[in-house]
Amino acid sequence: MSLTFPTIRTSKSRLKETDFDHLPFGKIFSDHMFVAECHNKKWDNFRIMPYGPLNYSPALAVFHYGQAVFEGMKAYRSPEGEILFFRPDENYNRMIRSSERLCMPEIPSEVFYHGLNELVKVDQDWIPKGAHDALYIRPVFYAVDEVIGVKSSENYHFVILTCPTGPYYTGELKVRIETTYSRASRSGTGYAKAAGNYAGALYPTQLANKAGYNQVIWTDAATNTMVEESGTMNLMFVINDVLITPSLSASKLAGVTRDSILHIAKHWGMEVEERNVKLTEIVEALENGTMQEAFGTGTAANVAPIHVIGFQGRDYELPKQTENAFGKKVSDYLADLKNGRVEDPFGWIYTGERMIKELV
Repeated sequence: MSLTFPTIRTSKSRLKETDFDHLPFGKIFSDHMFVAECHNKKWDNFRIMPYGPLNYSPALAVFHYGQAVFEGMKAYRSPEGEILFFRPDENYNRMIRSSERLCMPEIPSEVFYHGLNELVKVDQDWIPKGAHDALYIRPVFYAVDEVIGVKSSENYHFVILTCPTGPYYTGELKVRIETTYSRASRSGTGYAKAAGNYAGALYPTQLANKAGYNQVIWTDAATNTMVEESGTMNLMFVINDVLITPSLSASKLAGVTRDSILHIAKHWGMEVEERNVKLTEIVEALENGTMQEAFGTGTAANVAPIHVIGFQGRDYELPKQTENAFGKKVSDYLADLKNGRVEDPFGWIYTGERMIKELV
């Protein structure tokens, strides 16, 4: 199915005002956005329009009851100038799972992919050229009923924003293991990319920041004895040359970067373990020196090396990352893969044409 909609272009582009050599993460927005509306399960009013404020009532359901989900993905430019998307099907499928968990209607594939493709084509000059830069894409879906009352909304807006970005983190991270507060429970919304999950994480992260840490390592809500994620990232360790990551559950987000790294590691012949990871096991590996690497993974963060892990008042320093470290090699490989600089043996890289042809 081909979806058509009007494009209203901005009267004044902000491209020339943007310093592409110094791109902060998520603070500079491209010229346009895609907007679609869902009224009583019927989708309409599709358009690309200049990026800017939308006029909403303070009674909007999303402000009061938190029916909002979002995604994070990126677009890149190949050496030949083609616009490339990395595993967009995974982002769409996860958004559908998230929407279902929050009792929201399904976003039709043609709305998601056509809106995404046309928006990025309109703002393709915003795709940065830096080796570790990209055009970050933020689809967000939220309830717009003007009703005070706890029930699922009947009306929704779906918006796609884009922004040119540099790395989310620069340098190696100092993180603290969190055993007082939890990110999510096994019967909660942890597996969904729900806005409220991130709001609940702000306070314990702020406490860690005040203590000198960049982020936290979350432990399970039931016992605080199993490690789960690190801040807004999935978590991986290399112990005795084995790549270890907590297995997925209803309390963890199924990260696209996480899944990609596991596939690449197996493709390279590395031993991989997806399983429950005990906190005591991590502390023991830190104390006896068998912990070779620890890093977070995510679309925003890419591969973020962890240099220090704090636990119960003690900081454990990991070895400095070298060029031969797995985290470094897989980070560089992913950057080359996403930018079309190496062959794609996994079928993960999509042009806009392929995306519309195969996924809609």
